[in-house]
Amino acid sequence: MNYRPLGRTGVQVSPLCLGTMMFGAWGNPDHEDSIRIIHRALDAGINFVDTADVYSAGESEEIVGKALKGHRDDVVLATKFFMPMGEDINMRGGSRRWIVRAVEDSLRRLGTDHIDLYQVHRPDPAVDVEETLGALSDLVTQGKILYIGSSSYAGSEIVEAQHVARERGLQRFRTEQPPYSLLVRGIELDVLPTAQRHGMGILTYSPLAGGWLSGSWTVDSSPTSPARQRLAARFDMSLPENQRKLEAVEQLAQVADDAGLTMIELAIAFVINHPGVTSAIIGPRTLEQLESQLPAADVTLGAETLDRIDAIIKPGVTINPADTSYGERVLAPELRRR
Repeated sequence: MNYRPLGRTGVQVSPLCLGTMMFGAWGNPDHEDSIRIIHRALDAGINFVDTADVYSAGESEEIVGKALKGHRDDVVLATKFFMPMGEDINMRGGSRRWIVRAVEDSLRRLGTDHIDLYQVHRPDPAVDVEETLGALSDLVTQGKILYIGSSSYAGSEIVEAQHVARERGLQRFRTEQPPYSLLVRGIELDVLPTAQRHGMGILTYSPLAGGWLSGSWTVDSSPTSPARQRLAARFDMSLPENQRKLEAVEQLAQVADDAGLTMIELAIAFVINHPGVTSAIIGPRTLEQLESQLPAADVTLGAETLDRIDAIIKPGVTINPADTSYGERVLAPELRRR
């Protein structure tokens, strides 16, 4: 597997990053099986692992911690904070008060003395970015984290955070984690070029668009898992934007077939073939799913294939805006201007 620079950190990571959201109660509750999947990924050359405190209420981090015993120094370990971790109103967000507690909880669950990449899971419009960067900078000084990153930040939020960091002499976000797939191309307009200008590494999530690009969804499908039921707008087949996605997937399947690829290989290869993308986060629940995704690391898409993709979904277009996390806080119902 060829490795790539993670922005300008000097760290080299694999083009596939193992996402662990599906390990634990949210997906695969079998810890030993989840550990086997992690070990298989490491054996295949993946050296980048991404998790979050909120995944299965910390259970994912615990599984990752157990799996990395004896392997910790071989892995670039990333986790995230921000989402609610309890009923207490202050057990969430980007405040210094929560960050200094959240990092200790993650370190304990992961069984490590440091986190390589600590990421803000979402921007928080209620918190000054200087507050968040200040707390994270102190953690870097203390050696508890090495680098900091953002997730689902809009281009303007990336610029603001970079400006504040330089103006105040604070650590700056070295990476951004946005959604990106054949069906969700909005970041091509602003987020990707903005991040590139600031020398940030990009680790994208959901390259299979929540299963849309792996053949999991048809006109008769309906969301069954609790996570997908909460995101009904992404999976309600009666919505015209989701019907358009079904049409696009059918056309993309023909492109994959003509290129001698599986749909999964085409989808992941599309993401990691973008020059602004460092690594695509894959999130297998089973060993079989992992095995179907690994070959994409070695696929290069030709100009003809990319042109056919662009004709189906134009660059910069997201068919269903519900497939992104942008604006979910700012445009929350109680905050909308009527």
